[in-house]
Amino acid sequence: MALINENFLKLKAGYLFPEIGRRVTAFQQENAEKAARLIRCGIGDVTEALPAACIKAMHEGVDELADRSSFKGYGPEQGYAFLREAISANQYDGLNISADEIFISDGSKCDTGNILDIFGKGNRIAITDPVYPVYVDTNVMAGNTGDANESGAYAGLVYLTCDASNGFVAGPPAEKVDMVYLCFPNNPTGAVATREQLTAWVNYALVNDTLILFDSAYEAFVQDSNVPRSIYEIPGAHQCAIEFRSFSKHGGFTGVRCAYTVIPKTLMGSTTSGEQISLHQLWSRRHSTKFNGASYPVQKAAAALFTPEGKEQVAALIHHYMGNASLLRDACKAAGLPVFGGENAPYVWVGCPTGKTSWEMFDLMLDEAQVVITPGSGFGAAGEGWFRISAFNSRANVEEVCRRIGQLFQA
Repeated sequence: MALINENFLKLKAGYLFPEIGRRVTAFQQENAEKAARLIRCGIGDVTEALPAACIKAMHEGVDELADRSSFKGYGPEQGYAFLREAISANQYDGLNISADEIFISDGSKCDTGNILDIFGKGNRIAITDPVYPVYVDTNVMAGNTGDANESGAYAGLVYLTCDASNGFVAGPPAEKVDMVYLCFPNNPTGAVATREQLTAWVNYALVNDTLILFDSAYEAFVQDSNVPRSIYEIPGAHQCAIEFRSFSKHGGFTGVRCAYTVIPKTLMGSTTSGEQISLHQLWSRRHSTKFNGASYPVQKAAAALFTPEGKEQVAALIHHYMGNASLLRDACKAAGLPVFGGENAPYVWVGCPTGKTSWEMFDLMLDEAQVVITPGSGFGAAGEGWFRISAFNSRANVEEVCRRIGQLFQA
């Protein structure tokens, strides 16, 4: 009989969002009348149509595949040059990131998990708490942790608590770690790190030989020009950071699937004997072995986001979702609840009423308001007592959610 990877047995019962889906399905089956009023503001999935420039480019790509003279088979594993060059020119202008340091993939969720393939055992790994569950779960699967305690914290990980007292932005730890996951704008809290805060992290990394795994999937939502969108805006980051980005929220590609990872050629890792090895070289080897590239029409569509028409259409999408976030922030504040996020990110992070747990708040919103939220405790122990509302929805739905929140907390 085949032996299994027993690290999977350490995982808590279910991944957060399937568990939410299970509870919502049960509610719908038991409450047919209320189910008809259900509005989903839980999972961060976009709702608006793809930008017209992307649709046009995707059709062009399909037409090319329909003609033998322009047909494309397997593409370059690292991604077509036209897309990597567009990313370099538009997303990293002046930041010294070349096209050959960019790897196209089918999603940042995959990349942030798969990156562990190139790292060995024994690394001291830090994560913020609350945190996007993928960072933790993939380290558990890879055998980088011990068992979880009653609060869900895994032995072997260094947890950096984020709470209202630090604006949900953790600073570097007093101890040395080998790797740290940072996500800004943050999922789930919507917090952003200032230039000074990111500089402190880069300086810490350079002194301690720490690798920063920087997830900036939500950078397109930053409204404040003083907030860095890329870790590479910080001097020294090219020597200590990998950056993950996605078209999922930037261009509404959650159902299309396209993302990219940036690994500067100056970035090094170490063997147990102390030999320095290029992480770019290792990831290139891993990428070309385990991935055959995102599809040609999808990469054509992604490149179209950087055309003048595409940029204008993306800006309209961002404006729509951030308008939703502003309405949700105001509604929760008017209800007397503590509120973070929603100003440079499409997520609003809200404190539960005194005495209620995150899952109790989930049940209350579902049963009384027929609104699906995400319980903060699903993102870690420090998320207990908070919940996340997603701004990804129609304006009409968001206005209705705001009305229901007002009614619920007036009662």
